[in-house]
Amino acid sequence: MMIPRFDLSGDELLHTEALLHELTSRYKTVEDQDFLMDLGVHAQELPWGLRRALYHFRLEEPTSAVLVLGGFPVDETQIGTTPLHWNRRLDPSPTLREEFMLMLTSALLGEPFGWGTQQDGFLVHDILPIPGREKEQLGSGCEDLLEWHTEDAFHSYCGDYLVLMCMRNPLEIPTTFASLEKVVLSDEERELLFQPLYPIVPDESHLAKFKDREQRVDGTRNQAYAQMELMNSETVKIPILSGARESPYLRIDRFTMGEPEDERAHAALEGLAQQIDASIVDLVLKPGDICFIDNYKAVHGRKPFKARYDGRDRWLKRVNVTRDLRRSRHIRTAAADRVIYGG
Repeated sequence: MMIPRFDLSGDELLHTEALLHELTSRYKTVEDQDFLMDLGVHAQELPWGLRRALYHFRLEEPTSAVLVLGGFPVDETQIGTTPLHWNRRLDPSPTLREEFMLMLTSALLGEPFGWGTQQDGFLVHDILPIPGREKEQLGSGCEDLLEWHTEDAFHSYCGDYLVLMCMRNPLEIPTTFASLEKVVLSDEERELLFQPLYPIVPDESHLAKFKDREQRVDGTRNQAYAQMELMNSETVKIPILSGARESPYLRIDRFTMGEPEDERAHAALEGLAQQIDASIVDLVLKPGDICFIDNYKAVHGRKPFKARYDGRDRWLKRVNVTRDLRRSRHIRTAAADRVIYGG
């Protein structure tokens, strides 16, 4: 599969660097509320060609379900060493320039948002191996294959898009990827997959067992963890497919999904999974690459690797994006707040 790309030209990069210099001079972090209030406005200052490419990706929902932005350099020395944990956040961040670029481009697809139960509610996540978690089915794992999934498939307000930016990938560890458009289903399989027959629980990154000891604690966040634990104990059933029958949307995570009771539903799920397995391709991100994945149309994962914990391990940044922040208003603290608390 040929992965669609948009590479910044020299003039576009100069234009972008000027914008990033202005923002990094004005704000100390991408989490600054003043910056976030104007995020969508600042995003419109990016080069026209880049804005057009992402607008068409959003509007047309191409069958590729992925777009890679290239031509944005990362200074290996400037970004410093790969942290040993996402909570090792420096102030100011050595990756501030990259984080602003990630947030601005993400905002061209919708509204970046975070989870109160993930990485302390920050909007930009660090995806890197963490000592002691090597075997976990999480972004912080490394030694086992990270099974393909749609991001936060258990949640009604999962993101429309997942955006990954590569800081470092010296071993060229692939992100795995497959578009739903490669899958061919019978009418019966399709109808079954549209029914709420498939049990699912939250992935463990949202559960209290992985809550960081140094995490900011407040009543709202504790309540969010309690709701996630409730969802984990009282399994809900969801449809795997939704939207248009001829070009459906997808919510699936085989690792966190139980087996449906209906034998026909089970067979439909297995048939879908086998076709996705056959469609998986490797996507090797290089430093500076930004990968935009349509979370409604594709699954992703990661090949296993052996972390060295020497400051040079694979390191990505991640942002979740929703096309409609308003849908989750009842589990956010204010209309302009971007963090979801609870289920």
